[in-house]
Amino acid sequence: MRISPLRRPGRPAAAAALLLAAALTVSGCSADPDGDGKAGASAPASPGLSAAERVEKELDAPAEEAPEPKASEASEASQKPKKDTVADGKLKPATGSFSEKEKEFLSGRVPESVEPAAVLDLGKESCQRIERTAKHDKDAAAAAVVAGDVRDAEDAVAHLCPEQQPVLDAAKGGYADGSHEKPAPGRYRTASSGPSCTWQVTDAKGGILTSGPAPDAKDGQHTLTIPSGAAGFESSGCYAWLRA
Repeated sequence: MRISPLRRPGRPAAAAALLLAAALTVSGCSADPDGDGKAGASAPASPGLSAAERVEKELDAPAEEAPEPKASEASEASQKPKKDTVADGKLKPATGSFSEKEKEFLSGRVPESVEPAAVLDLGKESCQRIERTAKHDKDAAAAAVVAGDVRDAEDAVAHLCPEQQPVLDAAKGGYADGSHEKPAPGRYRTASSGPSCTWQVTDAKGGILTSGPAPDAKDGQHTLTIPSGAAGFESSGCYAWLRA
């Protein structure tokens, strides 16, 4: 899943069993590296939502429409957040201070209505999810990254938990369930597929080059080889494919 960009067209029901959703209570969490400071989200809690769910809802909210940028500005604009964010110079917790790595993680990703410490806590939770899963099954952790079930996995690992880089390395070049054009040739394997895992690889005319599962395949363990020149790859019920 090349790490960037990771392919993440869909999330099967198996993802819920693989990793916990963002249920970490965010408000009141320590905002400084030593754990001495506390910072709560600035916006009032929405009825029926936990603090973590409210923060994620804010982060996932669609950006307001803006005038289309000029062609000369397109490249720069594509690298900027789609909604107003807190300027780097204002990234400060209620008490204490952020480390340089924490500031790098927060840069450009904190909406103006959200406390930076709350967003940082979500990044730390992503690291914790990867670490907890990898302790039991490194492949499962890599598959969760491929499937997009770990928020901001690449940035979280790069800035907050670089010791988890091997998990990202294992996720490089992987494919999540869904349809993919011009898939990279090579051999792939599943890590935690369900009993309904099926796939097919097609050529430019839509002809099937290979499909599965194989008659003798074991539940949860499938392999496939994508030949050179394949035009499409479609997977369902397999969760994610890792490089074999």
